[in-house]
This record gives sequence, C-alpha cells and structure tokens, in this order.
Amino acid sequence: MNIVYLIGLLLAFFFVFFGIMVDFNAAQVVDPAQLELFLDEASVLIVIGGTFAVMVACYPKQVRSMFKHFQIMLGTKAFNPEKYIDELVELAQIARKNGLLALEERANAQPDPFFKQAIMLIVDATDPDRVRSILTNDIEQTSARHQEVIAMYERGSNAAPAFGMIGTLIGLIKMLYGLSDADMSSLGPNMGVALITTFYGSLLAHVVFNPVAANLTARDEEEMVCREIILEGIMAIQSGENPKYLRERLLTFTNQNKRDGESGGKSKRRGKGNEE
Repeated sequence: MNIVYLIGLLLAFFFVFFGIMVDFNAAQVVDPAQLELFLDEASVLIVIGGTFAVMVACYPKQVRSMFKHFQIMLGTKAFNPEKYIDELVELAQIARKNGLLALEERANAQPDPFFKQAIMLIVDATDPDRVRSILTNDIEQTSARHQEVIAMYERGSNAAPAFGMIGTLIGLIKMLYGLSDADMSSLGPNMGVALITTFYGSLLAHVVFNPVAANLTARDEEEMVCREIILEGIMAIQSGENPKYLRERLLTFTNQNKRDGESGGKSKRRGKGNEE
C-alpha cells in the first residue's frame, strides 16, 4: 500500500482540523466544539455533489473506474526499470545463443502484456519498422488513456473551488435577503455559513484531487519509461545487438544515481574477479 500518500493525507486533515480546534489564548487550548462551526450539510451537498456532477458530465467513462484508479494509486505495484533492463539483457543473451525463436517460451511466461506482445512480435519475424510502429502506437494510446484519467481529477480540482464560490454566493444572497428583518445579530453567523462552502471547495481540491492527480501522473511516467525501455531493448535484440552494450544503452533511461550505482556494482564485481 502507498503509505506515503496516506500519511500525507492524514497529516493534511490533522493540521486543518487541529488548526480549527486550537486557541492558544484561551483557557482550553484545544476545543473540539469548534468543529461544529464548520459543519454545514447544504455546503457539503453543493461542493461534493456539484463537483462530482461536473466530473461525470466531462468524463463519463473514466468516472466509472474511479475505484480502480484509487487501487492503482494505493497499490504497491511499481514499475522497476532495472528489472526490465535485466530481463532484456538476459533475452538478448538467449537470442544470440539460440536464436529469436528460443524467446517464445519466455514470452509465454511474461506477466506484462506489453512485454509479452513485444517479444512475440520479434519471435514471429515481424518487420522491424512494423514492430516499432505497433509498440510506439501502443505506448501512445496507453499514455493518452492515462492522461484522460489525470485530466478528470484535475477538472475536479478546478471545479471544487468554483462550487465553493457558488455556495458562498448562494449564502450571501440568502443573508442579504434576510437583512430585511433588521436582525443584525445574525449577520456574522450567516456570513460564516456562507464562507464554509469556499473552505470545503479548497479542501477538496488541494487535499483530495490534486494529490490523486499527482500520484497518477507519477505512475504514468514510471510506466512510460519502462515501456520505452522495452521498445528499445526489443528492437536491439531483433537487430542482434551485443547484450553488454544493450545494458549500457538502456541504463540511459534511468536517473544518474541509479546508473552510477550500476556502474559501481560492475566495477566491484570486475575488481573481485581480477583479484581472484
């Protein structure tokens, strides 16, 4: 489970609610009763209901998979570029010794559908240009689907404060009409209720939707890097590239720290071999 996201979410709500309840100048520093001032059913209905309605109207297909999106975001499945690089180098070694047809068994045991498809394309002796075209199109279409999902949460992040403002305007209009009763004592409380929807809208946008969009964006970037590695690795295997140089080329897709770590590990292994 994505513990970091949950910790961040809980801390955000904790600091908000603690800030509501705390009063360092009062005898009772923490007063839970203050939370009641920020509870308003109509405001919840306007902000959450209105925001969700906009998301449904703009992204009807993606909304149906919201539960799946949270499963992906909270799941522990991560795309590890080094793992794919090791597998591709191993496949390159097998292909150089036994030919491309020897990779079919490894393809059938591959749990990643994209990786399996890529291996089978070269096993079937598909034209290299066609292999690249098929895999590139698959990468682009997958990324486009991911971007639509991310855009849905970004739309929710934009809509929530807007509905918060709509709720505030509704509250202010009702408050102004109520001034005809000449009851000025209710002016302050009514103004507070009117502003609560803005508070709810900001909280929903910046504590819920923005982190979801950011986490899904990070997952998309990780997956696309791994798919690019698979694409370049498969094309190199089909052309018969040396596994040693293949590893060096694929490592350029990872960040510099990981490349340095990989190089350091190799140096140590070579040094140990020389000593022996």
